[in-house]
Amino acid sequence: MTPGSSPAPRVVGVALVLIGLAATATSLSISLDQYGRWGARYFPLAGAFALILLGAAELRSARAGRSFDRTHLPAIAGLLAVSVTYVWAISAFGYLISTALAAPAALWIFGTRNVLGLAVAAIACPTAYHLVFFKLLGVFPPLGRYFDLLDLFGGV
Repeated sequence: MTPGSSPAPRVVGVALVLIGLAATATSLSISLDQYGRWGARYFPLAGAFALILLGAAELRSARAGRSFDRTHLPAIAGLLAVSVTYVWAISAFGYLISTALAAPAALWIFGTRNVLGLAVAAIACPTAYHLVFFKLLGVFPPLGRYFDLLDLFGGV
């Protein structure tokens, strides 16, 4: 670290690596499906490995003496708010409604402003994710406590 530079990139890098390692350990504790396959482990493990790689990249960047860029902090805060709200909404209103709201919100944060594109995402994302996770991987969908569209469609 050069004199006068911030320790923030190193702290962020170490935090990302540690969170990634903890997420890896937690992901490996997810039960195998009824056929002995990893099923529900794939996505959390991929996310955990991504966190480890991002942490390593941040540590490498800190070692190179690059400064901490704060221009993306509002988008990060917005994405964090969307993700926390999304987790709550899944437990209250089920997967389909929550994903139909969260997908366009996340795309908006990343700069998508086309109304048609956002509307398509509200339908395409829940449909695609439902097919991948609940149909192909055999993961049971989280059901809403107050209301769930799957009740109208007759389940999975």
